[in-house]
Amino acid sequence: MTPAIDLDRLRADMLELARIGTLAGRPGVNRPSFSDADMAGRRFFMERCRDAGLAPTMDTVGNVVARWDAGSGPAVMAGSHLDTVPDGGVFDGTLGTCAALEAVRAMRAAGIHMKRPVEVVATADEEGRFGGMLGSQALAGTVDPLWLEAATDSDGVRLVDAMRAQGLDPDRYAEARRDPTTLHAFLELHIEQGPVLEAAGLAIGIATGVSGVFNWTVTLAGVANHSGTTPMSLRRDAFAGLASFAARLPGVIAALGSDQARLTIGKVELRPNFPHTIPGHATFSIIGRDTDDAVMRRMAELCRRELGKAASSHGLALDIREESRLAPVELAADVAAMLAARSRHLGYATTTLPSGAGHDAQTMQHVTRAGLIFVPSKGGISHAPEEDTDWRDVERGANVLLHGLIALAA
Repeated sequence: MTPAIDLDRLRADMLELARIGTLAGRPGVNRPSFSDADMAGRRFFMERCRDAGLAPTMDTVGNVVARWDAGSGPAVMAGSHLDTVPDGGVFDGTLGTCAALEAVRAMRAAGIHMKRPVEVVATADEEGRFGGMLGSQALAGTVDPLWLEAATDSDGVRLVDAMRAQGLDPDRYAEARRDPTTLHAFLELHIEQGPVLEAAGLAIGIATGVSGVFNWTVTLAGVANHSGTTPMSLRRDAFAGLASFAARLPGVIAALGSDQARLTIGKVELRPNFPHTIPGHATFSIIGRDTDDAVMRRMAELCRRELGKAASSHGLALDIREESRLAPVELAADVAAMLAARSRHLGYATTTLPSGAGHDAQTMQHVTRAGLIFVPSKGGISHAPEEDTDWRDVERGANVLLHGLIALAA
């Protein structure tokens, strides 16, 4: 019997999870990490794992791990995350987590003889509400305890407080670390979150590496004053400083970036935020990405210089706080080659490509060989209610994950 994904069952799991975190009057799915909805989604997923005959546990940082204790030796781990950005989509993270569980169901139903155990994982805080990817970083043993203690979200909520509110213990984060000798490989299925596969008419992308990312919170401080009585030449306008810096970002990319370079100003807060008042403070995020660590470092340094120029020209004080930094990662070449070969054997048009977005696979590469499978995103849209992927592509991607697991564990 050739194992295959049951798409109806996989779709039912994903749509049921989407209902957890649906809010009246709000679009999309809202399961921010360590929220009540996030934890409810984890409990739901644990129940689905029990229904499949697995024994799920939740570790000290909120990772859910469900083990199929077949075979012996190091386990093959597969999964993704369940937390979402505010007003996120149905597929981001949830696809990879539910598909990993469905792959185990399919292998068990087909009666495949397993040489190795398989573990399904739903990681915690992959979306970086607090600036990192805590769940997979804890598994890989790469958590900085100073960052853990100091990390806050964009509203000032402390990571350790959010964890404790859900019964988790940040002081015991090190207990989540996996001994590298207990893992044989890690696989993740994810939507591409970009337009490349759809534009090329391809069904499957296999990631060769993942961009690094630096995440800053920047504050420009000037003087709030009356918009009618303060001459333009005497203003210390924080928003004008922000706008001046924002206009320089294309030049930073052109001067130093590669074709994978990205710089984004995201959340912006002006104080006071009133029509007739000059903004005295502008606080905003800067996210920088590239697949080359040296390029990313040079972009960051040039951003610091350009911020200094913008602040000086507008009479502003400047504060830059680095929330987190993840280096670019090359994924396991042998795992990528295996996944591409399995995908083509299944008859799917397949390519290789780098990932511009961060994923758990990049962190897990620090502890074991990691592979990352992409399926197309309609319009390249993600992190939005309009996020969508054709269910036929979901089925193809889940089958590549299934056959990748068979190659590694059976």
